[in-house]
Amino acid sequence: MTNAMNPITEDDIANYLANTPDFFERHAQLLGQVQLTSPHGNRAVSLQERQAEMLREKIKALEHRLMDMVRHGTENVVTADRLHRWTRGLLTTRDARGLPWQIAGDLQTLFLVPQAAIKVWDVHPDFASEGYAQGVPDDVRALATSLTTPYCGANAGFDAVNWLGDARAAVSVAMIPLRADPQEPAFGLLILASPDAQRFHPDMGTDFLERIADLASAALSRLRP
Repeated sequence: MTNAMNPITEDDIANYLANTPDFFERHAQLLGQVQLTSPHGNRAVSLQERQAEMLREKIKALEHRLMDMVRHGTENVVTADRLHRWTRGLLTTRDARGLPWQIAGDLQTLFLVPQAAIKVWDVHPDFASEGYAQGVPDDVRALATSLTTPYCGANAGFDAVNWLGDARAAVSVAMIPLRADPQEPAFGLLILASPDAQRFHPDMGTDFLERIADLASAALSRLRP
């Protein structure tokens, strides 16, 4: 008998049913008698119907997850293919002098980036007269060196954004430092920009942009003393 001072609780009932799987086999009629509130309205439904609804919801959620996985998988394949084509261009070009322009231009074309620009400094004297090696003030160089990972976010009036063709259309930007070694100062800065405020945002992952930085930095080693 149940002690009046310790009445049966809902947890007691739940534990009993969980540990007595044959209960509803012995009391099958209860399955049709138990009435629950449907989450899709105030109507009452049977236990079996509620279980069926829960299963349908789980199946729908799994379908959405599967669709997201397929979509992301397709996007990843496309991105990997574009990166492969961009990298192949870096490896096969013989025009070291035009390499910085090629890096920025191919990124803009292959990855559908509205605007891109690049500057490098401390280059070999043979390349010092090129446009990409001029007009980089000390504060921009210091900013590039201070970036341990690419900056992604709103254009906060950065001087480097003026390298773009239309600085006013650069609402969100990615600033990618270029360096020969993680422990060395940056020797260049790559700018990607978009009028879409969400194209480059602070919460986005930078792994892909860091690979871009590594590959571009390695290719540009041909311009350094």
